[in-house]
Amino acid sequence: MVELKTDTSIDAMYEAGQVVGRALTAVRHAADVGVSLLELDEVARGVLRGAGASSPFLGYRPSFAPVPFPAVICASVNDAIVHGIPTRYRLRDGDLVSIDCGAELNGWVGDSALSFVVGEPDPADVRLVETAERALAAGIAAAVVGNRVGDIAHAIGTVCRDGGYGIPQDFGGHGVGRAMHEDPGVPNEGRPGRGFPLRHGMVIAIEPMLIGGGKDDYHAAADGWTLRTNDGSRAAHAEHTVAITNAGPRILTERQPMG
Repeated sequence: MVELKTDTSIDAMYEAGQVVGRALTAVRHAADVGVSLLELDEVARGVLRGAGASSPFLGYRPSFAPVPFPAVICASVNDAIVHGIPTRYRLRDGDLVSIDCGAELNGWVGDSALSFVVGEPDPADVRLVETAERALAAGIAAAVVGNRVGDIAHAIGTVCRDGGYGIPQDFGGHGVGRAMHEDPGVPNEGRPGRGFPLRHGMVIAIEPMLIGGGKDDYHAAADGWTLRTNDGSRAAHAEHTVAITNAGPRILTERQPMG
């Protein structure tokens, strides 16, 4: 069932989203050659703690997971698409990193992700990350009252496919509210004019996931959480929590520009 949020609830979700934005900005600032993924997780924990927020990721265990998730961020490096568990792995020059983070504040959840390259970037990785951001922007632009979920999916998928990238099927965006995952599902590819109608008060996470090699194939790693590309190509992930309003889409997880 899709829950429509009141304007007051959306304002409260914005506060949770701002914590997520600050956490992602702090992690991006801290990410450098030689820094471990566990250290980045500690950075995000500090931001959540300072804001009086908790993590909807920590301890989360969906039906496919062998163990509860042990961290407050997902840290996916190079051929990892999403759901990477932070480890002692230390970042290397040229690594492509995707960080996904959530925050729960006063009973409301925010969820967002970004991708970036550490050190000297390969132009192909820059293009991959930029395309993920463009796909996210296209999805957000389609998130207007009167459209349908399929219009968002089509906008995302068009940007991804035009760039020559693969899209991992069965993974995409979702409703957000009191819980991290609510109805409706928001695929990253679809037909316009189809799916659930978009109404004022819906809040969704829009999150393109791109596979650099152009194929859609992926597999679960041995940890049971991380999804990796089958061909070893790199992947990128971008996400915002967005409220659909009569005034247009409202991004609830905006991030401050890097200083």
